[in-house]
Parts: sequence; C-alpha cells; structure tokens
Amino acid sequence: MSSSPAFLPTAPTSGRGFFVTFEGGDGSGKSTQTSRLTSSLVSAGRRVVRTREPGGTPMAETLRGLVLDHGHGPVDARTEALLYSTARASHVAQVIRPALQRGDVVVCDRFVDSSLAYQGVGRGLGLEAVAELNRFASGGLVPDLTVLLDVSAEVGRSRRRNGPGQEDRLESEPDDFHESIRQAFLSLAAASPERYVVLDAGRPQEDLAQEILELVLRRSGGDA
Repeated sequence: MSSSPAFLPTAPTSGRGFFVTFEGGDGSGKSTQTSRLTSSLVSAGRRVVRTREPGGTPMAETLRGLVLDHGHGPVDARTEALLYSTARASHVAQVIRPALQRGDVVVCDRFVDSSLAYQGVGRGLGLEAVAELNRFASGGLVPDLTVLLDVSAEVGRSRRRNGPGQEDRLESEPDDFHESIRQAFLSLAAASPERYVVLDAGRPQEDLAQEILELVLRRSGGDA
C-alpha cells in the first residue's frame, strides 16, 4: 500500500469538465456531502451531474442490487469485483464521460478507489489485479479531485444502525473488515496527495460542505 499501482494513470483524464469523487467507509456521510455540493454548485450557476457507484445507469443499478442485496445468496470476491467493474464500465461510457465532454461537473459517490479498497484490500484480491480490471472498465479515467471522508469503523457502524435503512451486504461486514477499508483509503490518499483531500467526517456537516465547495470551485476554475 506504499504506492499506487504503476499502470494506473496518475493525472486526471476527464477532458473539459471536472470530475470529483467522494470516498470513505460506510457511514462516512458521502451521500449527504454529494447532495450538499451539488446544490451549492447549481446555485453558483454550474452544470452538475450527481451520480453514484455502483449505479448511474439502468444496467448498473440492476447490478447494484445483485452485489449489495442480501437476497441473492453468497457472492465470492472475484464475482463481486467483476460486478462492480461491469457496472462501472456502463456508468463511465453512458454518464460520466459524456457529462465531462459537455463541460459539466460530475459529482460521484464512489469510484475506482472503492474497488481498490474493498475488493483489492478488504477481499484480498490485490491492488494490482483490481486496478488493472478497473483501468479497462473505466478506460483509464481518473478523478480531478477525490474527497476522502475519514471515519472510524465504530462510528460508521453507529451511524448506519441509527439510520433509516437496513445494512446492505457490505455494510454488515464486521468492524475489522471496515477498519481495513479505512486504512486502505488512507494509504491510497497518501500515495496520491495531488488528487486526494482527506477530511475528518466527524466535523459538523456544514463546515465540511463549505470546505468541499471551496475546494471544488478553486480546482475547477471557479471562484472560491
């Protein structure tokens, strides 16, 4: 985990638009912050596409149900990785790249880094194997900015259990699994400091939202 796989692109490849992704453990507040950022950017006059992974297209949303719902039986690690990468290929081709080519801001809840953390590290498939699979699936697309909302496994669990829904198949994994995911994200961030910004997800939501908005406006050429 000391460095990113050599065959992953190390610079953004998003074209004229701006691609920001949110990463972090389950319960870190990514959905809240993607919603807040989208609303603020729209209010600032920016064209924004808010999306998520797995998901974003009808095919990818179907695959999301297959990989996350409890009712489909056990899913082995390789199948899990392939389902995520298949959903990502559809998502990039049909939603993300077209939006970036139009010059939009794309705000995405999870991207390739989640596969590296969850399947590469958490499932033990290895960073290089998962990175190579997802380089093919995404066509080498790399975000312009990745916001890592850092939260401990214990806090994430508490937030999920106090939330409105039932934990999905990955969320219900034990805390040691989620702590390994946290450490994987922190290592990925340390290996790509030019792209990653690590924020304490325990801070007030309003403070986080303001800092993230300023980051995106500054890096995308808007007014901070």
